[in-house]
Amino acid sequence: MKTQQLQKILGLSALILSGFLTAPLLAQEPSDAKGIKSAKGTKELNLYSARHYQTDEALYSNFTKKTGIKINRIEADDNGILERIKSEGEKSQADVILLVDAARLWRAQTLNLFAPVKSKYLEQRIPSHLRASNEAEGIPWFGYSTRARVIVYNKASVKKSDVDTYEKLASSENKGKVCTRSGSHPYMLSLVGALIERDGLSATEGWAKGMVANMARSPRGGDTDQIKAVASGECGVALTNTYYFARMMQSDKPDDINMISKVGFIWPNQGSGGVHINISGGGMARNAPHPKEALQFLEYLASDSAQEYLANGNNEWPAVQSVKVENPALKALGPFQAEKVSVATIGKNQIVAQKLLDQVGYK
Repeated sequence: MKTQQLQKILGLSALILSGFLTAPLLAQEPSDAKGIKSAKGTKELNLYSARHYQTDEALYSNFTKKTGIKINRIEADDNGILERIKSEGEKSQADVILLVDAARLWRAQTLNLFAPVKSKYLEQRIPSHLRASNEAEGIPWFGYSTRARVIVYNKASVKKSDVDTYEKLASSENKGKVCTRSGSHPYMLSLVGALIERDGLSATEGWAKGMVANMARSPRGGDTDQIKAVASGECGVALTNTYYFARMMQSDKPDDINMISKVGFIWPNQGSGGVHINISGGGMARNAPHPKEALQFLEYLASDSAQEYLANGNNEWPAVQSVKVENPALKALGPFQAEKVSVATIGKNQIVAQKLLDQVGYK
């Protein structure tokens, strides 16, 4: 009897000792190691995003409900996101990077911040001209929503027929009427990058010279500032992304209602190449600690429900062509012909575009 009791005590002691020996080994495993679940049994995803729209909350919470994957977000502007990932280096905890504009996505690609992915689902859902070029390892980034660069004009002082193409903005009829953002802004660089592809380098240089000659004032401010300057008469014509105009259309503020009533809207180059299209998009981070979850999230962004969230959240259009959204503001803008220039090519052209704009004195 004493022998049996001694064996039980020894066995229990060995079990306790085993627990003490293995506990430190388990504690050495990092909590964010690849494929490791949290203590609560849920997986995590670290999202570094330049999107900062309140409506995206539903986009993220829906993903968590569907997958059980918790999203940890870091939000900043595009430059802030890129600088943070660069400074973090190989220790970066970013799993997915979301940026706005093809120029910024291409810049992140040149900085080697993306890990190319292979996904038949994404290749089927996202058109080839709205994503990065296919590489041996996969595709670095994908466009998930689109926006257009349109023309707005003062209805009292400018004829619509004089400003219905990008090229006409540089014609002598519009001297002293044109306003834009800075020539170094990604929206401007992407437009010029597209024009280089559409019209050629020489023609685009001539266009840029004409734009500089036609300026009502030095380039400054954001897109909303351009719309307001057109409404006030300071500028006769300007460029803006569609969602800025849509926001003012939907505003119930008396000042916005008054301003928008004075401004005409144009889908430029209908029948001659189409309106310039840009994107917001993203990809998997180079050193993603949770690559499986990252790919799952990227594929989720191309789903019907996510495409609706992305589009309606900022008055944009889905990248997935089969998805249709019921957005009153977008419907009010009417149908349009879009350019088919690859956003990857537009991104690559930004260096040449910046050099061209600098040479002609486009500030």
